[in-house]
Amino acid sequence: MTADREEQEDELLALHSIFDSDEFVRDESKFAGEIRVSVELPGDFTVVLKEGETLRQYEISYLPPLCLTFELPEDYPSSSPPSFSLTCSWLTHTQIPSLTAQLIDLYQATGGAVVLFTWIQFLKEDALKFLDVHSLLELPSHEQSIAQDLSATSSRAERPTGNFAESLNPSTLKDSSDDREADQTSENSEFKAVSEHLPFAQSDQSNQEDIFTGGDSSASSFPSSSSPHPLDQTGQTPSGLSLTPSQALLSQLLIYNATQKQKEFSTTVFDCDICFVGWLGSECVQLLECDHIFCRGCLSEFCKLQITEGNVRGVTCPNADCPATPTPAQVKSLVGEELFSRYDRLLLQKTLDSMSDVTYCPRRTCAAAVILEKSSRAAVCSVCKYAFCVACRKTYHGTKNCQEQRNTKTEETHHLNTPLPHSIEGLKALWKDYATGSKQRKKLLESRYGRSRLLFTLEEGLSEQWICGNSKNCPHCFCKIEKQGGCNMMTCSQCGQRFCWVCLARLQSIGSHYSESPDCSILL
Repeated sequence: MTADREEQEDELLALHSIFDSDEFVRDESKFAGEIRVSVELPGDFTVVLKEGETLRQYEISYLPPLCLTFELPEDYPSSSPPSFSLTCSWLTHTQIPSLTAQLIDLYQATGGAVVLFTWIQFLKEDALKFLDVHSLLELPSHEQSIAQDLSATSSRAERPTGNFAESLNPSTLKDSSDDREADQTSENSEFKAVSEHLPFAQSDQSNQEDIFTGGDSSASSFPSSSSPHPLDQTGQTPSGLSLTPSQALLSQLLIYNATQKQKEFSTTVFDCDICFVGWLGSECVQLLECDHIFCRGCLSEFCKLQITEGNVRGVTCPNADCPATPTPAQVKSLVGEELFSRYDRLLLQKTLDSMSDVTYCPRRTCAAAVILEKSSRAAVCSVCKYAFCVACRKTYHGTKNCQEQRNTKTEETHHLNTPLPHSIEGLKALWKDYATGSKQRKKLLESRYGRSRLLFTLEEGLSEQWICGNSKNCPHCFCKIEKQGGCNMMTCSQCGQRFCWVCLARLQSIGSHYSESPDCSILL
């Protein structure tokens, strides 16, 4: 073996020991291989795409790697540089030749020494500075010239003979190829899941939420530049969304950045804010609104307890005074299908209850939500078609006010039925007599007072009386609240407002209210 070949072998063995299989792959059949170099980015690095009046910019932490494919000639390093090609999806057709020329200059500056590691360090640490890219990467718009296609921009210094991809030893690279196929399959699935929400789905919206940051599911590694990308050559996504090359490139960068951030999160140890035990990120959930991190077990039990008790407004960040909420996808993964269905239903119910223009059909067999018209006291249920008065919730009675209608009905039925007792005690006694009586007793009372009056008018009246006597209105949303024990500091389950049960004052600082108000005590 010549001296050059010995140096080449030593260099390749050194690279194999320094870099893992995702960064360096060697072709054992010849002195060749592929190096994937991830450039280092500053903390505030931003990618910008401007198309017409629309400006989209995103802070990112990772860019897809540059792919350096090389083959070492027999007289390297003494006389010739490596034959190589440099490919990258986010560099232009003018930037790639500049880097290629600089790599040749670096070899010439060594005076015949091995240079691959020097090239790697240059591409990793100094490539962006060399291209005068500091904290901002501006992608070319659709109207501007972009390198031949989206997947790669390539420039070769000295092309090796034959197809390098075909020359790789299948037996040596089998495991690596299988891993890449698995990664590609995983990424295709992920891309299908997010492609419906790409930031270009509606071109007239200039400010779009970055949906690629902070997912809860596991993410695959980004495929090599030679691998097919979920975006085809025409810019079509799996969902049929048509993108310009620049938009597809930006989406590719955002997806890669999100997957790499998820990888970093999954391999980092975090202290759960509930149990204070250190967990790998793969066993944790991070809330996107506040960035607080909890282990999956603690957060799951917390959410399950809140949903089981019907307190869906309480499915928030467990940290004190933090109003952030987990995303629906996070809640579903934490509590399972059955509890999530309950959560979704109750959350919708709470939302409808808080809307002033929504009421419910008074028919107990229906109770569907009905949207009210501000200019009318009449409402019609869209499900059962029942027309009712918004004020008294009885059958719609035209222009008459509710009291006139009630008096009219009383006069019409007075000659047929004995009037109901006027006192609350009398009504309660009558209802107890009817509810606990025998069939004969019920028939007698129905013939005396009327069955509909006993079943609806009497029961509803007693229910309203009980509610009025045993509840108070929240000072913020006016929802009726019953106190079932505990101290006088109350929290509305509807809107979350804290207030004093004694004076109904809204509480900002609990201690100051009860210390400054002589009539109120936090204890019973």
